[in-house]
Amino acid sequence: MVDAKQVRPLGDTPERSYASKLSLFAQFAEPELRRVIDDLGVQEGDCVLDAGCGVAHATQWLGGRAGPMGAVIGLDLSMPHLRSAPSPSLAHLVQGDLDRLCIRPGSIDWIWCCNAINHLSNPAGALRSLRAALRPGGQLALAQSSFLPEMYFAWDARLEDEVRRACYRYYREKYGLDHEDISDARRLVGLMLEAGFAKVSVRTYVIERIQPLSETDRAYFRSAVFEGYWGSKLRPYLTDADWAALQALCDPGSAGFCLDRRDFHHVQTLTVVRSG
Repeated sequence: MVDAKQVRPLGDTPERSYASKLSLFAQFAEPELRRVIDDLGVQEGDCVLDAGCGVAHATQWLGGRAGPMGAVIGLDLSMPHLRSAPSPSLAHLVQGDLDRLCIRPGSIDWIWCCNAINHLSNPAGALRSLRAALRPGGQLALAQSSFLPEMYFAWDARLEDEVRRACYRYYREKYGLDHEDISDARRLVGLMLEAGFAKVSVRTYVIERIQPLSETDRAYFRSAVFEGYWGSKLRPYLTDADWAALQALCDPGSAGFCLDRRDFHHVQTLTVVRSG
């Protein structure tokens, strides 16, 4: 019988994988993610933990900042994610559980945790454990995508709103979530304070794309968003007319394929809440 305290709100297990989506996003947002990591102030020789590292792209970039004299650990619940990661030359990848952290107290200079806290059964408890793992003066940076609504169809805000609502309904029903569960990912400042961080700061970065789109951009939108996040799963939640409009915009064979439009303009955000 599964311990209810360890049931993940999004159904994660050590065997579950969405490595392709994670890799597509990391490659798509690499310029912005590298800028965020540069802004953190990781120094050569630092000991760094990438908490919830996924396929470990950011783990490698953090390793580049800490250098050969530093130590970088990528920790993730999913073994398939770690197996899919490129071999990092300056990092160690470990299978582990942020809900039951096994890191020696007072041993880490920097913790990076991106798009992971909303997957945990006890976010505040996990943050307390991460705080205990920090050395005196160490810092934690907690990042989450899309505090502000993403823009895909700049020319059709109504359809965009309907697609967003359909996504929320699908995921709420799939995982048995309510509105409070979904809203929890937005209250990172409160979670940090609840975990005992006396002072926090916030900065939101913008990820923005217009034409010409790179092949990396197009692969992310086409495979991760149009097929992976949307796809046929949204059909029950849209009217016939909205479904047909969405299909036409997302079909590379359609004359109205959105990624070929000259006025394509995409905006999304990445919010970083830091201790100290």
